[in-house]
Amino acid sequence: MYCRKCGKELSEEDRYCSLCGTETRGTHWEEVTVAADDLIGKVKGLIAEGNVRRIVVRNEKDELLLEIPVTAVAIGAVISPYLAALGVITALATRATIHVERRD
Repeated sequence: MYCRKCGKELSEEDRYCSLCGTETRGTHWEEVTVAADDLIGKVKGLIAEGNVRRIVVRNEKDELLLEIPVTAVAIGAVISPYLAALGVITALATRATIHVERRD
């Protein structure tokens, strides 16, 4: 689980982020591992679902590759630069883990 404001990794028991103080309730995180070839399609699908707040992409070494804040306003042209960056990431990684923050 990660803080929705600052991205710090948290335990499931944490009610508040120890770094920034943001409350952790109201959202939950899911983790999906995909091949780099499927990364862009999976992210587009997640954005289309509508209940996603943030998407964090990490490589096989758990290094942060990209973080995408997803809001109702962040559709279309706002998301396009992120998708272009994902295209570059697919050339650098063989597998990626997508951490998805969803509203409860």
